[in-house]
Formats: sequence, structure tokens, C-alpha cells
Amino acid sequence: MRFKLLRRRLTISAPRMKVRSAMPWPLKWAAAAMVLGFCGAIALWTFELGKSLAGVDTGDREELAQLRDEVSHLRSERDRIQSLLNTSGSAMVVERSAQQGLATQIRALETENRSLRENLGFYEKLMPASGESVAIRGLQAEVLAGTQLKWQVLVIQPVKNAPEFQGKLELNVSGTLDGKPWMMPLPGGPQALQFRQFRRLEGMVDLPPDVVVKNVSARVVEGTVSRAVQNVSL
Repeated sequence: MRFKLLRRRLTISAPRMKVRSAMPWPLKWAAAAMVLGFCGAIALWTFELGKSLAGVDTGDREELAQLRDEVSHLRSERDRIQSLLNTSGSAMVVERSAQQGLATQIRALETENRSLRENLGFYEKLMPASGESVAIRGLQAEVLAGTQLKWQVLVIQPVKNAPEFQGKLELNVSGTLDGKPWMMPLPGGPQALQFRQFRRLEGMVDLPPDVVVKNVSARVVEGTVSRAVQNVSL
């Protein structure tokens, strides 16, 4: 049996044998990658050549340049609008400041106008009245918070080169208290009065609780003679 097998291997009837070169698999992969890269490079070159021949690449470049110009124009327009907005904001700030300044001046002028009117009224009260030697001008009274009475009176001699007047000012406050008639003179009694041309007197009077003031009366007395009387109703 062994002889037959040996003869079959050594004679023409022996089976065929294939001779292959043993190449490592990393080299095979590297060779395949090189072939694929070469094919890809050829395909990319072919594609670029086709774009160049068809004029597609030139159009893209022109469109890209146009887009860049438009972007530059839009940026310039944005900067211009921003500058206008900044200028408008500054103008609004200046205008607001000017309005505030004008409002302050208007308030100051209104205050000055009120002061001038008060002075005018005061000097109008100083104008002489015929037949008067001593007169009461501008008796004013005001109840504050229901607990105090603020009063003011102006006494004048409406003649030129008037002699010095010496007398007293009497002030009486009248009204109702708990529904009954009520009257109170000036606390501390009559005030001494001495002047030549005019004299202004004022003061505060504490009122009893629940009193209702209805009338304030002022009288100028010289000695025992009443020279002037004036009443004001509240």
C-alpha cells in the first residue's frame, strides 16, 4: 500500500500542486489603499477638469465675489445706520436736558411772578384812602389742621410824613364750641403797636378742641380811642 502511494506521487498521475508567493496581509492592505487613493485622485482631477471645461467654477467664483461685495455693502449700511442712531440718541439727550432746563426756569419764573403779585398787593394796600389816619389792610386768617389759627395784619398810616403812631392791636377770634357761641381774645392780650408808615404783625393761636372758627376781628386802639377795625370771615 505504501508503495502504491509513493508511486502515485512520483509519477505523472500525481495530483497537481499550486505555488503561491506568501505576501503579508499589511502589505496587501497598503497596496489596496494606494490603488484606491490613485483612483480617487484621478476621479477628482477628472471632476475639476470637467468643471473647468463647463465653466461652472468660474461662475461660482464670480458669485462668491458678488456675495462678498454685498456683505461689505451691508456692513457699511449697518455702520451708517448705527451712527445715525447714536447721533439721534445724543440729540434726544440734549433735547431732554434742554426741556428740563426750561421747566426749571418756568418754575422759577412762576415763583417770582407770585412774589411780585404779593408785593404788588402789599403796595396796593399801602395806597392812602381819603379821610383815614390809621387803617388796617390785608387782615388774613387761616385754620391749620383744626388746632391752630394763623393770622396776619397790616396797619398803615396812609399820609406822607406821618407822625409816629403808638397804640395797640386787639385781635378777637369767634365761632362755636359744642354748638354754643364762643369767643377768644389774642393770647397775652393786645399787642403794642408803634410805627410811622406801616407795620406788619402776625402770629399763631392755639385753638380748643372741636372749636369752629367763623370770624376774626382786628382793632387798632390809640389810648381809649378805636382808630381802625376790620373783620374777616372763615
